[in-house]
Amino acid sequence: VPTPLELDTPPYFGEFIIPDDNPTTVQGVELGRMLFYEKKLSADNSISCGSCHLQEKAFTDGRALGIGIAAVDLPFSTMSLSNVLYNNRQFWDGRTETLEEQALEPIQNPLEMNQTLNETVLKLMEGTIYQEKFQAAFGSETINPDRVAKAIAQFQRTLISSNSSYDQYINGEIQLTDQEERGRQLFFTHPEPAINLRGGNCGDCHSQFLTSGFNVDFDGFHNNGLDNDTNLGEGLKRVTGNNFDRGKFKAPSLRNIELTAPYMHDGRLNTLEEVLDHYNEHIENSSTLDVLLSEASNELLNAGDPILLHLTDQEKADIIAFLKTLTDQTFVNDERFSDPFN
Repeated sequence: VPTPLELDTPPYFGEFIIPDDNPTTVQGVELGRMLFYEKKLSADNSISCGSCHLQEKAFTDGRALGIGIAAVDLPFSTMSLSNVLYNNRQFWDGRTETLEEQALEPIQNPLEMNQTLNETVLKLMEGTIYQEKFQAAFGSETINPDRVAKAIAQFQRTLISSNSSYDQYINGEIQLTDQEERGRQLFFTHPEPAINLRGGNCGDCHSQFLTSGFNVDFDGFHNNGLDNDTNLGEGLKRVTGNNFDRGKFKAPSLRNIELTAPYMHDGRLNTLEEVLDHYNEHIENSSTLDVLLSEASNELLNAGDPILLHLTDQEKADIIAFLKTLTDQTFVNDERFSDPFN
């Protein structure tokens, strides 16, 4: 019988998502870690999940757009896997609900790993090591796509990042510097110029301690002003079919954001400074632009005024100083998440 594994999640992160038919176990996570780094999951045995999700980059790849076995750019950048157990929608456009569904997509994608699930199973059945691991994790030697997906998902749910400076501040272990504290307050404040309340407006979309989009329905998807109507990508519309969802992409967690450049769903912004400049003065208006952006400014707006947040250079620097407190060196150096074949 597989040994249940209790995940070490901080209470202030809130509720996480584990399907009833895939409880987390010691043996399941061990198998999932192996499969995550197993290059047999690709057609030419050249890449694994871990080839594009690098631990030292908080499980991103440092590229503007992901790249797979075909050596061509994928449509989106590689998303971080920090704290994915809290997500109820996967990918930038939310096209799968569970980590189990997500795990099988890259394997079958011709541009990523380009391998059928049947071929994946046959390759894993070579030798005895995986049969023994599947026996330990699931009670029989049977290897099938469902179990492959479940094991990888179990491993991904252990990728919990909760020991940044910000976490230590939350737990009362340290104090933030004056600049970091100013940035924290700006980050979580929606500006109200009528009462002289200045804010960075970041926490409206990157909320609470996970600094991520909301985890219910599609509330965590936003058009954040990257493009006008002419250039809007489909985004969430691909899932819902609703034109109102054009240009809406997932608001990811900002945990370890210092390590995951470049930024946005298509990696168009290279630095945190560019990100702050975008929200401050480069918002493109469109029919689906999020009202949280169109109505946010630190100065009173009149009808027809351009969309400007009016942050000062010092305020932008303060917010970036706070964002860097979200870096978790324990997470990116944790041997439990590293390649077991090295």
